[in-house]
Amino acid sequence: MTDIAQAGTFQLGDRRVKRLGYGAMQLAGPGVFGPPKDRAAAVAVLREAVAQGVDHIDTSDFYGPHVTNQIIREALHPYPDGLVIVTKVGARRGADASWNPAFSAEDLTRAVHDNLRNLGVDALDVVNLRLMFDVHGPAEGSIEAPLTVLADLQRQGLIRRIGLSNATPRQVAEGRRIAEIVCVQNQYNLAHRGDDAFIDELAASGTAYVPFFPLGGFSPLQSDTLSAVAAGLGASPMQVALAWLLRRAPNILLIPGTSSVSHLRENLAAAELRLPEEALAALDRIGAA
Repeated sequence: MTDIAQAGTFQLGDRRVKRLGYGAMQLAGPGVFGPPKDRAAAVAVLREAVAQGVDHIDTSDFYGPHVTNQIIREALHPYPDGLVIVTKVGARRGADASWNPAFSAEDLTRAVHDNLRNLGVDALDVVNLRLMFDVHGPAEGSIEAPLTVLADLQRQGLIRRIGLSNATPRQVAEGRRIAEIVCVQNQYNLAHRGDDAFIDELAASGTAYVPFFPLGGFSPLQSDTLSAVAAGLGASPMQVALAWLLRRAPNILLIPGTSSVSHLRENLAAAELRLPEEALAALDRIGAA
């Protein structure tokens, strides 16, 4: 069994979690829509993640929709002490599997209650407001109205902590005037490094940064350098990409996703991978290029 504690821990609000977690998006069907082909395999992946020591699972009720949260409940409820489940609101799925903004007070309140019901909990550990001003990446726009709705639900005891997804530094600053922001979840990886300065600012304030798509997501990162470094270390490109992220900043929490137990174990083994300085230098040049 991999000792994922070797990757260290970081604060997620008032909870301390291991820096290698698990992202549940791939447990839904193709395109994150509908049920998986093998529900038993999805349940097995979640149970293995927790057995390996994972205490931070990322999800959303718009994965499926509803499917992923229902699988999490089937696999893990009643939840073990110390497990933090982070979910997202701010979008909804169309019948054509499209991703659409869902920012109204009614939309956000319904989404929180859907998450509560499908996860089988009385309060949500962390709710990230997924910003949809531009579906392809962070874009400016005021978040006061939707975040105020979440802050009200937090005061009602339905949400314990609040984060932001697809957010800019200006939006985090605006959000902090309304509620404590415990994490930011944006796209970031070896090649997609637009948040470099942002990550360091968040680290200085003790705020977790949770990168998604560590290998490029729907458009996988292709890099001869990454492949060569991985081959030299006897590791997979994904393990090297995750190990690089762990070295990048102490506030980075990883949530690599998979629907395979073998791939899960492979991803978690990145906790034990040490990157020599020459490998780090070569990997850093990917972003510079």
